[in-house]
Amino acid sequence: MWDWRFLFLILFSTVVDYTMGILIEKNDSKNKKKLFLWISILVNLGFLGYFKYSNFFLENFVQAFSFLGQDLKFRGLEIVLPVGISFYTFQTLSYTIDVYRKKLSPTKDFIAFSAFVSFFPQLVAGPIERATHLLPQFYRKRKFDYKLAVNGMRQILWGLFKKVVIADNCAQFANQIFNNYEDYSGSTLILGAVFFTFQIYGDFSGYSDIAIGISRLFGFDLMRNFAYPYFSRDIAEFWRRWHISLSTWFRDYLYIPLGGSRGGMWMKIRNTFIIFLVSGFWHGANWTFIVWGALNALYFLPLLLSGKNRNHLEVVAYDKSLPSFKEILQIGVTFGLTVFAWIFFRAENLGHAFGYINGIFSDSIIGVPEIRPSYLIALLVVALVVEWIGRRNQFAIESLRIYSKFRFHYLFYLFLCYLIFIFGGQEQEFIYFQF
Repeated sequence: MWDWRFLFLILFSTVVDYTMGILIEKNDSKNKKKLFLWISILVNLGFLGYFKYSNFFLENFVQAFSFLGQDLKFRGLEIVLPVGISFYTFQTLSYTIDVYRKKLSPTKDFIAFSAFVSFFPQLVAGPIERATHLLPQFYRKRKFDYKLAVNGMRQILWGLFKKVVIADNCAQFANQIFNNYEDYSGSTLILGAVFFTFQIYGDFSGYSDIAIGISRLFGFDLMRNFAYPYFSRDIAEFWRRWHISLSTWFRDYLYIPLGGSRGGMWMKIRNTFIIFLVSGFWHGANWTFIVWGALNALYFLPLLLSGKNRNHLEVVAYDKSLPSFKEILQIGVTFGLTVFAWIFFRAENLGHAFGYINGIFSDSIIGVPEIRPSYLIALLVVALVVEWIGRRNQFAIESLRIYSKFRFHYLFYLFLCYLIFIFGGQEQEFIYFQF
């Protein structure tokens, strides 16, 4: 619907990976298996590199020569980024790599494989599914499951609330503050960064909830993509809970092949920086994303060096109603570090990012923000309370009916619908559509 011509791109990628999977299984020669695997990798990453990174490399090539006193004329290539290419590229790569590793037998059903690559609920912004998990689901005869569908509708409703009410309203104020940061005080700039922090969470996790919920209506199970990341007690826990499908993809297909944690400390540090830098670059062809990735790697480093990167595997205050004072401090520090890193993610360029940060750390950091949307702050409090209560579940309102003896949960669903219609902000495109 966006541009039908790009269907040929995803079709070509589908045909290549479908064919390479069969050829990998048919050939006994290890060298030939590697050849077919590399054909799949190079074709997919080649498309991704051309459409997403061509202008970035050309611009930096020209800038490198300008430092040497050579002014090269550069005219950017007019390249349109195909919607969802970063997501379905990694999804198809998981298939050929898993076939090569003998974790999966290659499919002979081209229709099923094509549906796996282009499954519409999660095609544009994930979750990035593994072939071992999603592909076999296309072989089964589909039957309508009422309980699964109701669960899916419940998750769609919560996803819509996070996107339309939380993310889109936060976006209005975050955009206003980031686009005019020179005009605002340091305290207002902090508030703008916080608004973007909740915008990107509501936007992306909301999309994932809607995608997972729609899939359940059709009898499909997609992997979980978010697990209440802003309740994390350290950065390692945050990355186990944020964009889980991408984090685990990099772990399984990049970090572990590089040696993972099996080598010495230097290898662990090297591999950690590689995956965070690649993760940043995956998000976009801009130095801001690379700095964002490097910053998260630096956050992660003390935990890695002290061997505490595997702490906090369970959700915070799992068997309690409220966190301890220590846990509150840990969550606060982690959230603050995350908010600071998101400034680079949101900024248009490094100059914008550093100018914004410089504006925060000024005399005006102490004071009342000029922008104080009380209704939005109240909505954020509602969202946080609901997520805290439901933090042990796959999504916040999954088990809401358990707490209701008088069918209160139906009134709460109507209340969410009311908030969606009343506070639905100006339409904002999903942030991850650009990736």
